Amino acid sequence: MSGSKKSRSKQGAQKNQKVVKYSKPISINPGVLVFLVIFVYIIIMIVSYFRQSHITPYEVKLGSLAINNTYDGVILREEEVITSDFSGYINYYARESEKVTAYSMVYTVDSTGKLAEMIGDESALESSITNESLADIRNNISSFAVDFRPERYIDTYNFKYNIEGTVLKLANTAVLANIDRLRAENYADSIDFGYAPQSGVIEYSSDGYEGLTAETITPEQVAGEGYEKTVLHSNDLISEGDTAYKLITSELWTILIEIDEQRAAMLEDEDYIEVRFLNNNYTAWANVSVLRQNGKTYARLDFNNSMITFASDRFVEIELLDNAKEGLKIPNSAITERTFYLIPEEYLTVGGNSKDEGFNRETYLEDGTLSVEFVPATIYNNIDGMLYVDETVFNIGDYVIMPDAGDRYAISKQASLTGVYNINKGYADFKQITILNQNEEYSIVKSNSEYGLAVYDYIALKGDSVTEDDFIYE
Repeated sequence: MSGSKKSRSKQGAQKNQKVVKYSKPISINPGVLVFLVIFVYIIIMIVSYFRQSHITPYEVKLGSLAINNTYDGVILREEEVITSDFSGYINYYARESEKVTAYSMVYTVDSTGKLAEMIGDESALESSITNESLADIRNNISSFAVDFRPERYIDTYNFKYNIEGTVLKLANTAVLANIDRLRAENYADSIDFGYAPQSGVIEYSSDGYEGLTAETITPEQVAGEGYEKTVLHSNDLISEGDTAYKLITSELWTILIEIDEQRAAMLEDEDYIEVRFLNNNYTAWANVSVLRQNGKTYARLDFNNSMITFASDRFVEIELLDNAKEGLKIPNSAITERTFYLIPEEYLTVGGNSKDEGFNRETYLEDGTLSVEFVPATIYNNIDGMLYVDETVFNIGDYVIMPDAGDRYAISKQASLTGVYNINKGYADFKQITILNQNEEYSIVKSNSEYGLAVYDYIALKGDSVTEDDFIYE
């Protein structure tokens, strides 16, 4: 009985017992927490970096540009084509590019050809060439060898004709000295003499450009399209009315070169410019002017000396020596344009107790009462009494009030300025620039202007990538 009770008592105790599972407390590792915080911070910074506008700075420095100032030009002069009054074989007695006086003998025309035979006589040629004449020929050959360029091989033929002409003229002079011999053989009466009608420089060639001026020449003629030069030789058979020679009658001469509008804008501010001739490195000063005609823009270079040096040339390669301008050197990618409101300078004032410049603008209070408030504004330029003011300060149709006088001005006029964004202060600040010179990559701008840049300023390398007051993230 008692055993049975004990057994039931033990079973009841087992039923009343509950088994509770032990839960281990959560333990946070400080190192892992710090890593997670740093990881999240890095992710946020990376996302923020790619969402921000990044500006590459450029430090403004003094400099100059190397501009291609080489041009091909056409030479224009006061030239007169002299025709022959006779028919027969022509022979010349003045050297090419030599100045002759009025009424001096230039050529003879032999209707029989006997004079040509005498000129071909070796004894006449030998007696006519002096040491001085040989020295001149050697100098001409040496100069040609030094200046020769393969791309202008056509000059070889002109050189050949010039040397031949020089030798023949020397022989002609000797034969003319023996005119008594011709008279003895009854040939003197068949020789006619040609005299210079006025003083000038002799040229034994023609090309159809004689008489052309800067105002009458065509773009095709300037470019030398279809250009042909006829060289005149001693012993040529000519007819009455044919060209005998050309006479340059003035020391004044002109070179015309085609230029672009950018170069034209630079030259319009100049009166004189130094020119270097590439074939001989000779330099001279020319009066410069800009000529626009037939849809082309030209620089006209007028000289008053050294004409005889280039008397036998029609086309010449030159360099304009005007690229020495120095200023602030900036990349063209930094240059941009910005639009501003225009407000007369009479409306500018100083507001309240501050020294800030700005304007008094009409405004309406909550009760509808008309009032005037001072609006500070940055001035970006002053051109002819009109102030360039940021567009974000006003709206079209706003009225500003003139100090003391009370006159009202409705804001409506707009204009653009060329400039760059200065980032010295950590935000984009537009600065106007004045371009002095420019090539494909860089510009030279005026330094220390009232509203412009100064040396060592920092600007945005790409002007179209920022707007006014943008904060700069490098």
